Amino acid sequence: MKKQWIIVCLSGMLTASVQAQQSNYVSEVWVADQGNGTYKNPVLFADYSDPDVCRAGDDFYLTSSSFGCLPGLQILHSKDLVNWSIISAAVPAALPPVTTPERPEHGNRVWAPSIRHHNGEFYIFWGDPDQGIFMVKSAKAEGPWSEPVLVKEIKGIIDTCPLWDEDGKVYLAHAYAGSRAGLKSVISVCELNAGATKAIGPSRIIFDGHEAHQTCEGPKLYKKDGYYYIFLPAGGVATGWQVVLRSKNIYGPYESRTVLAQGNTPVNGPHQGGWVDTPTGEDWFMHFQDVGAYGRVVHLQPMKWIDGWPVIGTDKDNDGCGEPVLTYRKPDVGGTYPTCTPQESDEFDGYTLSPQWQWHANINDKWAYYAGDRSMVRLYSHPVTEDYKNLWDVPNLLLQKTPADNFTATMKLTFSPNPKYKGERTGLVVMGMDYAGLIMENTEQGLMLSQVTCRKADKGTAEKANGSISLNNPTVYLRVKFSADGEKVKKTDDLLVLCQFSYSLDGKKFRPLGETFQAREGKWIGAKVGMFCTRPAIRANDGGWADVDWFRITKK
Repeated sequence: MKKQWIIVCLSGMLTASVQAQQSNYVSEVWVADQGNGTYKNPVLFADYSDPDVCRAGDDFYLTSSSFGCLPGLQILHSKDLVNWSIISAAVPAALPPVTTPERPEHGNRVWAPSIRHHNGEFYIFWGDPDQGIFMVKSAKAEGPWSEPVLVKEIKGIIDTCPLWDEDGKVYLAHAYAGSRAGLKSVISVCELNAGATKAIGPSRIIFDGHEAHQTCEGPKLYKKDGYYYIFLPAGGVATGWQVVLRSKNIYGPYESRTVLAQGNTPVNGPHQGGWVDTPTGEDWFMHFQDVGAYGRVVHLQPMKWIDGWPVIGTDKDNDGCGEPVLTYRKPDVGGTYPTCTPQESDEFDGYTLSPQWQWHANINDKWAYYAGDRSMVRLYSHPVTEDYKNLWDVPNLLLQKTPADNFTATMKLTFSPNPKYKGERTGLVVMGMDYAGLIMENTEQGLMLSQVTCRKADKGTAEKANGSISLNNPTVYLRVKFSADGEKVKKTDDLLVLCQFSYSLDGKKFRPLGETFQAREGKWIGAKVGMFCTRPAIRANDGGWADVDWFRITKK
């Protein structure tokens, strides 16, 4: 029987319950809270892209783009904007319409959501670039959340954000995806009904960024001191800057100002996020930074209002445009709270999916059995399609975000393939538009373990085996070590992310297998790490399975 891990929170609290493990988890590999009243950026070294944040009382909540990964719209909770844990997902199983539940929707579906708390309820709006504007709501951020409501059916609208005005009217700001709408770099506003469930008027373009703020998108709509403010990114994902618009009229005309840019810092493209205040009256801004294979990580910036305009970060030359901070004092929230981080390692002691995990597509309940009493998850082999080329379009990949620039992921796996069939596979995978992994397969020669790579997986290329060994024991320990060498890849702002694979038969001595792999991001998401279990596209009424005893994120 495996050793039970106990998560210890830095506050001195000790608990063995799964719920406490989730809320009090402290990472070995990235902790933003420095323990001395300061924090370091990024506060979330993980791919929570296009983040938005709101406050309800003394609590802060964050969500981000989840595209086609499920559960979707993961919700993070914090008491101080620095220490975060995952508490729920607003779309737990499937994105509508559920017509293709087992086909990954790479880069589609949930784009740049907004989260708001209004009249005792939480609302999340997002734009699906192929369908329109959706909304879900809940009395509690922990859920349950309502079924998605199609607020406006139209192709090409993205990056939506509501505002409840003092006169009872409800407005929604949004952008356009050039790939679907044939127009980008403009911001529009439309009116919703009182319940925020339906658009009741056309979208009116209120700002054109073509001349000064190309690729303006991601608007967040606020009202303060009689002004309507729209916070928006411009200039491109990895290279842009943060713009703020203001007007006394919701439909403009709007003044514009650049309020945050890279300046002399190493934080490229500091933009797209949300403004939030604390119970003590401080103002803060959360935004992303694109770091290539690791995705878009989340930074926290101090913010001040000066002459009716926000200034974000540190404005050393007093021109109204700040630069990102790398370290800073923690927000004054009226109290001190324990250190915690989003969940990573998993002992599989629960009876549901732990909140850090996401499948690659709408969820099929037959993919997994969460055996908390046996402290494991069982992945059933799921048939691939007849036109299978590689793992890119396999839906039952169980993955999580990379949590730091340098870390190691290790899992204990026992494979029980169906002896009637050959070609069932399972293993550890680093997934992106290129991918690599350690894969166990039942072959005519018995169980084989191979290190594979697949370059340009999104283009349908085949895997390549870089080294293989035969196995006599179905239980094996698989490991991948991520490292960033600190150098930039030429002609990009991406970190060079290298992955080295190794395996062990006893969990103690690990042997390298295959070649070093340079990780690559997925479609609008960072590279992810996790597991899978598949079988060939054959007619069979049952297959084998893989039991994952644990999955651990460590420094080494």
